[in-house]
Amino acid sequence: MTREIAVVAFAQTDHRRTSDDLSEVEMLMPVLHRVLDRTGLKTADIGFTCSGSSDYLAGRAFSFTLALDGVGAWPPISESHVEMDGAWALYEAWIKLLTGDADTALVYSYGKSSPGPLRDVLTRQLDPYYVAPLWPDSVALAALQAQALIDAGETDEPRLATIAARSRATGNPHAQLRGPVPHGDYLVRPLRTGDCPPIGDGAAAVILAAGDRARDLCARPAWIRGIDHRIEAHSLGVRDLTDSPSTRLAAERAGAFARPVDTAELHAPFTAQEVVLRKALRLDDSVRVNPSGGALAANPVMAAGLIRIGEAAAGIHRGESDRALGHATSGPCLQQNLVAVLEGDPR
Repeated sequence: MTREIAVVAFAQTDHRRTSDDLSEVEMLMPVLHRVLDRTGLKTADIGFTCSGSSDYLAGRAFSFTLALDGVGAWPPISESHVEMDGAWALYEAWIKLLTGDADTALVYSYGKSSPGPLRDVLTRQLDPYYVAPLWPDSVALAALQAQALIDAGETDEPRLATIAARSRATGNPHAQLRGPVPHGDYLVRPLRTGDCPPIGDGAAAVILAAGDRARDLCARPAWIRGIDHRIEAHSLGVRDLTDSPSTRLAAERAGAFARPVDTAELHAPFTAQEVVLRKALRLDDSVRVNPSGGALAANPVMAAGLIRIGEAAAGIHRGESDRALGHATSGPCLQQNLVAVLEGDPR
């Protein structure tokens, strides 16, 4: 890489079960104002803007164009959009800054899962010929993965309950679920309610900057030392659901194994998926995993992955972390995975 790129600011909403009183623009605008205020930048100072969202959640085509009202109609901007989690929008913005076409970038993502049946909406990700006609929803597929791990002797239900309890014992003020949340009844065996993410609405935004511009905007930038994403086969039947080779390869290409990390923000919407990711990323007990609570505490679809990178960066900004890993996933059973390695300047 010929340029150093850093996350210099991060902001997110308070994640809620429903936000019927707010449109996507109304939910997004305070986050955009907050992240800009943290750097002192104005919209006119941003060289590139990229967003991530899903038309399936909104129920209308090109819904992201309405969200641009939150950015502002003037001055004209250089803008792009990905029909993905905002972590992939961050990847596109990172590439843009590496080319030298811009020195700063605004990345944002949002999702309102509350208006419709999310478990049914997510079936649109499946193979349309062989899998989708069977209507296995996201929880049923995650239960298949969890049972495969249990059958392989890599976890058990008490350990999954421990992961859920730890994730929700967070002091994160933005989390949707906090404190001693009951593990609950079986939703799809072996997964109980507590093994699954809450359904909710939320948005997030980060600002990227290059080189000396980053140091001017942030006292301790979170430098992106490497970032990569990989995808596995679409057909679930040809995959080993107890492993995640795409996560491992993305981590290797991002340089995650070069030196240990002290913090890992993992996008694991289901407890069993944390077990898979820990193994793929070679994370031992010395690594703080999801101090923010992760997706089990708040899971705004299309924003939860960007939030993982933002939370990892925020820990570096606050001086709580020196080398952190941010992870995002998309698709059923950890089908596609992105890994980013962030570092702060030596103290």
